[in-house]
Amino acid sequence: MNRHLAAHGFAVALACASLSTAATAQGEVNLYTTREPGLIQPLLDAFTKDTKIKVNTIFIKDGLAERVKTEGANSPADMMMTVDIGNLLDTVDQGVSQAVQSEALSSAIPAHLRDKDGHWFALSLRARLVYASKERVKDAKMTYESLSDPKWKGKICIRSGTHPYNTALFAAHIVHHGEAKTEQWLTGIKNNLARKASGGDREVARDILGGICDVGIANSYYVGLMRSGKGGPEQEKWAAAINPLLATFEKGGTHVNISGASIAKNAPNKANAVKLLEYLVTNEAQAIYAKANFEYPVRPSAQIDPIIASFGKLTPDPIDLRAVAKARKAATSLVDKVGFNN
Repeated sequence: MNRHLAAHGFAVALACASLSTAATAQGEVNLYTTREPGLIQPLLDAFTKDTKIKVNTIFIKDGLAERVKTEGANSPADMMMTVDIGNLLDTVDQGVSQAVQSEALSSAIPAHLRDKDGHWFALSLRARLVYASKERVKDAKMTYESLSDPKWKGKICIRSGTHPYNTALFAAHIVHHGEAKTEQWLTGIKNNLARKASGGDREVARDILGGICDVGIANSYYVGLMRSGKGGPEQEKWAAAINPLLATFEKGGTHVNISGASIAKNAPNKANAVKLLEYLVTNEAQAIYAKANFEYPVRPSAQIDPIIASFGKLTPDPIDLRAVAKARKAATSLVDKVGFNN
């Protein structure tokens, strides 16, 4: 264990040392990100071309906030980019972010998709959809609440209930309805499962094509990946078998998960980091987001990929994302309590 900790400490020190020159150099910005580099590189390349500011990217799979906290005042991090509201809030709760006041950001990003104090900002959205069989389901609209209806008994597919995508949806249900009703709802969905809650979102479409289930819960961008051919010809067939429905809560909108960013507390290149953050919500950058990974832009005026636009108009659920993040622990406990994954 001591050797492991020593090795980790050396790795952190090495990273700091390797970026020390970049951190003080003019015309650069240091980005710590949990997003796969290939997904965001087109954005960073466009930013550099536009501004001549070089982006030094450090990919951190897990523990981004903890990493920056460990590096302390000498951290070279200027911006932290991650997926999921919980991870964004970690940067605030760990004390490694700072507030930014920017008219460009506040005018481009709807209020419920950014921190009221300016500590974090959503950059793109992923909608949690209902995949419905084209052959066997005639419903053109559905609510999340309706998935517990016994009429779907033996007809629902979903990935693990403890996967972050589902934990967030279940947490949002808690915010809307409370824990008692959410327990009943989860029990109803559990009773309606066609198979054990497992696999991934794309396997939901696969199993609908295979006749194992009629409906399922999955993310919007997977439809884009499958229908575009990026997943191969087999996955194109999976996507062709489903209708992606923009499900909503009965008294709300469609549940969305976000990618977003915050400015590091000790950012040595803060001005450049703010420029990068502001660039990421321009119409140009938002269109790149939409094209590169079939995500919804947060800027209402930005262009949406045609595949995603074909689902209809997205109305994101306006509930407080911080409240959703806080309800995650309770959601996970309810998943265990009802034996959702068993």
